[in-house]
Amino acid sequence: MFDMDNPAGKVAVVTGGASGIGKAAARLLAGRGMRVVIADIEQEALEQAAAEIGATAIPTDVSSEQSVQALADEVQRRFGGVHFYFSNAGVASTARIEDMTTSDWQWIFDVNVFGVIHGIRAFLPLLRANEEGGHFAVTASIAGHHVTPMLGGYTVSKFAVMALAETLAAELAGTGDKIGLTILCPGPVSTQLGASQRNRPGALAAGGMVDSNLEATEEGAKLRWIDPDSVAAILLRAIKRGDLYAFTHPEMAPLVLERNRQVEAALNAPIE
Repeated sequence: MFDMDNPAGKVAVVTGGASGIGKAAARLLAGRGMRVVIADIEQEALEQAAAEIGATAIPTDVSSEQSVQALADEVQRRFGGVHFYFSNAGVASTARIEDMTTSDWQWIFDVNVFGVIHGIRAFLPLLRANEEGGHFAVTASIAGHHVTPMLGGYTVSKFAVMALAETLAAELAGTGDKIGLTILCPGPVSTQLGASQRNRPGALAAGGMVDSNLEATEEGAKLRWIDPDSVAAILLRAIKRGDLYAFTHPEMAPLVLERNRQVEAALNAPIE
């Protein structure tokens, strides 16, 4: 597997790298001597982040298979390969399930789910080509393990990402490829995720979802919000240990365990 203890000179690609968790991870990787490429749909913010971090900026729309493949081709052309790919770009807005339109579902799945799929298709061959191995990381969410009212669209997409990444990990384990995989499952993080509509395509504008600053709500005030730098550090520690999952909020375990207990009870219930 790729040795994250000795990353100097290796190539890392981070999507959603202009802000939030992606930018924090890119900064941490660059600080450890990696050659870092950040990709994002917001070109101005992307260029500013690249200048700040000392990274290479490549504008990318992860919802487009062609755009992600162009990113992979350009990374291959400039650097000759990639060792670490972090599929991190994501969006979230709020709405009741019954109020969500087809455009809402299309938008959130295009970015959150197909963004990961496009990254797998474009970058897995490059990771596989490294003799010393590579690593694939993906941002899911604690929302991929339990549901929250008004965040149904985001939650459904993150459950899909969990299934996608877990299946990929199982398949990679059976191939003998030297490719590791880590699924990042953050709890509440102070990012721009609550302002996701700023990047929503005009063609998918007819929707029922609205941006919401969850950190400022009564319920949000009860949660422990952490900064993106802390999340990036947790992710890298998990990668070093070879962990499949990287959680940021252990105090949220009861939410996940209660769902698991309900499933277990249903599985063990008499069927007649």
